[in-house]
Parts: sequence; C-alpha cells; structure tokens
Amino acid sequence: MSELKVDKVSPRTGTYVSLNTVGSKNIVINGDMSIAQRATSATGIGNGDTGYHTCDRWSFVEGGSATGEFTQSQSTDVPTGQGFATSLKMDCTTADASLASDEFFIISQKFEGQNLQYLKKGTSSAESLTLSFWVKSNKTGTYIAELIDADNTRQISRAYTVDSASTWEKKTLTFEGDTTGSFDNDNIASLNLNFFLNTGSDRSSGTLNTSWNTTVNANRAVGQVNLADNTANEWLITGVQLEAGTTASDFEFLPFDINQQRCLRYYYRLVQGTPKTFGTGFYYTSSFVFSCNSYPVRMRTTPSLDQVSGTDYYDFLRNGATDSVDDFVLNTSGRTNEIFYEIFNATDASGTAGQAGVFRGGNASAYVAFDAEL
Repeated sequence: MSELKVDKVSPRTGTYVSLNTVGSKNIVINGDMSIAQRATSATGIGNGDTGYHTCDRWSFVEGGSATGEFTQSQSTDVPTGQGFATSLKMDCTTADASLASDEFFIISQKFEGQNLQYLKKGTSSAESLTLSFWVKSNKTGTYIAELIDADNTRQISRAYTVDSASTWEKKTLTFEGDTTGSFDNDNIASLNLNFFLNTGSDRSSGTLNTSWNTTVNANRAVGQVNLADNTANEWLITGVQLEAGTTASDFEFLPFDINQQRCLRYYYRLVQGTPKTFGTGFYYTSSFVFSCNSYPVRMRTTPSLDQVSGTDYYDFLRNGATDSVDDFVLNTSGRTNEIFYEIFNATDASGTAGQAGVFRGGNASAYVAFDAEL
C-alpha cells in the first residue's frame, strides 16, 4: 500500500502544507466518478472528440474513421447498497453498426510512472495487478479491458462478460506481473487502463493477448462487442479499482475533498459562468491587465490554459468601472508546475496603469481552467 499525501498552498507563507495523509491502495483516481469539473453531460462524443468531457481523469479515446456518437454523462444510476452516488455513462446516440477496420472507442485513464515504482515492473518480483469494477449495459456479451505499458510498448488484455442486460454486475480481473521493462520514474504516462466499447478488425482479428507481450494491435480486443451498433445501447461503470496483488479488496472510498485534490493535479477549473469572480489583478499598463494567484495543488507539469474566448466573456472590475475582456494568456516562460500562475490580457483591456480590481465571468458559457492532463 502506498501513502497518499495531499498538499495545498499556505495563504500566509506561499509554501505547501500537508492537508491529509491516508493509505491509498487504488491506483485509479476518481474511480467512483464523483468529480466532474468540466461538465456533468456532453453530447456528440465521437467523430474526433477524443479527450476529457465529464468525470475527471477519464478520457474518451477514438480511433480511425468512426461515425458512431455517444452522450457521456455523470449518472446517478449506481449499484444499490454499495455506497456509490455516481457512475460514468455512455449512451449511444448515433449508431455505427458496420465498423471500419481501424475504428475503436475506449474509456481510458493514464498513470504517472513515478507513482508505480512500488509495482517493481521489469524485475523478478513484479507485482500482479487486480482490477475490479461495477458495470451495467443493456448489451450483453464480451468486453475487453487492457493495460498498456507506454514506456516499453507492452500490453495485456482481459475479457469480461456482461451476463444480464441492464443489471449492475461486479467484475474482477487479475493481470500477472510483468518481469520485462520497468516503468520510467517520472511524471509522464507509463501505464494506461483501457475499457473498450467497440473495435474494428485491426484490433480484434488475432488471438486475445492474455499475457504481457509486445503490443500487437490485432490481439488487443478480440471478441469485443460493438456498443455503437444501436442507439438503444448504453454502458455504465463505477467503483473502478486497480491495486497490487491477486485479489480484489473492497472499493477504497476517499473523502470528497481528497478525491478532488488528486484530480486538481491534472485539471483545475478556476471559474465557470457569471458573475463568479476568480482572482485579483491590476493594470500593469493602460492596456495590460495582469493577475498572479496560486494553484490549489502543485500541478503535474506546466499546464495549458483551457478557456472559452468570446467578445466580452470576462469582466475586470476596478475603480467603479467594469472593463470587458475577451480572453487571457497564461505566462509559462521558464516555469514548470510552480505554485503560482500568472494570467494576463494585452489585447482588448483599457484602463489606467496601477489600478487594481477583480476578474469575473461575464458570460454564462465563460470558463478558465488549467490543463496538465496526461
């Protein structure tokens, strides 16, 4: 069992202080799908929509010439009496019954190599990994979960079966330890956990790879059903746990704030909508508004600025006046994942040098976020 330490910035000293220390056995972050900073629902997922949409740390990955589409949501449909409040739901809205050879849909989470060193991968003492989760779908049949070693181009798959339509079922899959190829000790993605929703022949025409081997696409998802073949289809998952060993333990429920802190290392949405304020700033010059604030936790790496831009989407309130701002720029010069961020606007602001004020959203669709996802 590894030790999870969650930090925050002290408002008094600007240094990091420990918030909490708890035992953490689950490699997966947000396995109960309780954190959803971006949205609780996103439509039209497919046709190039690879990325993060609702529940934090869970990305939708699409390959090839896929034409099917889904609505992804943070659902309140959960297994009864198990302690879960939310699940991740994929609801087919545009069918693709005849898959091209290169198509696939995956729900994925990636893990930093520095968090996996205790697994001793690449040694004779390599730990096995056990994956457990609750799943529900109206489409019965065979589904594939896989682990990808991104550092050494190695892969292993396990099949599971949805036995009863529209019924929550718990699944447990064990992956043997891999004595070949160690994980890099860094903050880059070393291990991927993938749940297939469908795949064309490029990833299903061989023999399912149930032992660690060099990745061969044809052997990754043999037997996988096509969840996109009918608009009546849906697939829900929650309680995802990946832990060292050959047996599954009860799901590790973390306090909401601790779970949120873990997610904030990868994505931090500063503001959503109007009239929410999101920081102080000042006019460095008459056309240059500048703000310096702290992240709630140290981010994985230098983030990119994720925002919605538009005419007068943001306001800067100063000296009894309201100035409109369209967008911002994140200063990353010479920075990595420092505790402070600097955003500024130098394109449409107009005021008096030295005047201070606060930023706020000026449009219901406006948001500003920092993205350091794997």
